[in-house]
Amino acid sequence: METILIVDDEKNYLLVLSAVLEEEGYEVLTTASSLEALEILKASDVDLVLTDMKMPGMDGIEVLEQIKTRDPELPVIMMTAHGTVDKAVEAMQKGAYSYILKPFDNERLTLYAKKAIATYEVVKENRRLRNAVESQYQFGNIIGKSKSMRDVFEIIQKVAPSNATVLIEGESGTGKELVAKSIHFNSPRRDDPFVAVNCSALAESLLESELFGHERGAFTGAVSSKKGRFELAHGGTLFLDEIGELSANLQVKLLRVLQEKTIERVGGVRSIAVDIRVIAATNRNLKEELRAGRFREDLFYRLNVVHIAIPPLRLRWEDIRLLVDHFIKKYASSNQSAVPVQGLSQEVIRLFYEYNWPGNIRELENVIERAIILCEDGLITIKDLPNWFKNNVFNARMIDNIPTGAKLYETLELIEKEMIERALKMADNVQSHAAAILGIGKSGLNQKIKKYNLEVGAKS
Repeated sequence: METILIVDDEKNYLLVLSAVLEEEGYEVLTTASSLEALEILKASDVDLVLTDMKMPGMDGIEVLEQIKTRDPELPVIMMTAHGTVDKAVEAMQKGAYSYILKPFDNERLTLYAKKAIATYEVVKENRRLRNAVESQYQFGNIIGKSKSMRDVFEIIQKVAPSNATVLIEGESGTGKELVAKSIHFNSPRRDDPFVAVNCSALAESLLESELFGHERGAFTGAVSSKKGRFELAHGGTLFLDEIGELSANLQVKLLRVLQEKTIERVGGVRSIAVDIRVIAATNRNLKEELRAGRFREDLFYRLNVVHIAIPPLRLRWEDIRLLVDHFIKKYASSNQSAVPVQGLSQEVIRLFYEYNWPGNIRELENVIERAIILCEDGLITIKDLPNWFKNNVFNARMIDNIPTGAKLYETLELIEKEMIERALKMADNVQSHAAAILGIGKSGLNQKIKKYNLEVGAKS
């Protein structure tokens, strides 16, 4: 139920207005005091303020000014007599939603109130969406506790407030766009557009039009002018994913935009100024592309002002358990299974740490989502994992991968040592947890740690 605050020193008007608006289904708060009105606004969520223009002490204009310093979007309708219309116009100039003359028509009053509240609802929804987006992409919410990811967080924190161009490198599925969005939504440009373009998804001719826009008649089918992504991102951030796929021609055009801060639409002759921050990403090694002559050196250095390298999942084992817990929470809430999924069996955990995850976080998320759908007893086991995953894990351990002539005891010791090291890392060096992962006793694990001279931390 929407709430309306009425401020008027004439108590008869308070009674009449309350009756009219309550009949329309609104909750109505009333006061004859301007100062009390401001106190009510501090303590209550109000969707509309109706205030008289002429009141003793603080008048309607001053009430309006106080409200606008606290919430510039909160609608205020001024109530005024014929003799103070000029004041009402002044109030409109200072941000009042509208004004209504006394004595007023009830239908007109309720119509004004409905329109003002509807407008404010849109404002509040936009705020909620923006807050949700900002919360989702705050760099602190990118999941990871490994040293490599803490380094990434530190760079994001430092570069976000600047306008510096950023180059993000990492394998497919590592979360490059998430990092780009985190930079944007923690920057002064957060309230302006974040526009993403996948440079590998379109043919060169289509990509040029997509980036720079085109004028009417520029090519067959161009029946009207169209803004490109550079113009759409004006004031905000343009994220160019898979930048290594750009053709030589588009590399030249992108370099010019970065240097001159202007673009020309396809088929146009007019230069259009653009205020954007460019964040580029690639799963290629651009330095190798430079050496091969496939990427311009001058463009590389324009893009590589700040470099962020996102490590693959196989090099950040410490983060796997955190990511698994995150995805279980994410998908378990939407899965209507009778038995909620609580976690993974120890055997599945071991497999997750043995697997190389070529698809990185995206692949891990896919495996967890599927397993939650198929899981029947609240604990994800091997039977819930996809066959392609199980085959890849077990193939990696096939005897054919062991060199011919390898000694049995040496090979077994090597495998045993690696498994113990991995379990200790999974358990943050807590030996009792590592022993449980390995399926052995704590004393047995302690003997093997001494045997292999492994460095460990906690022993609890």
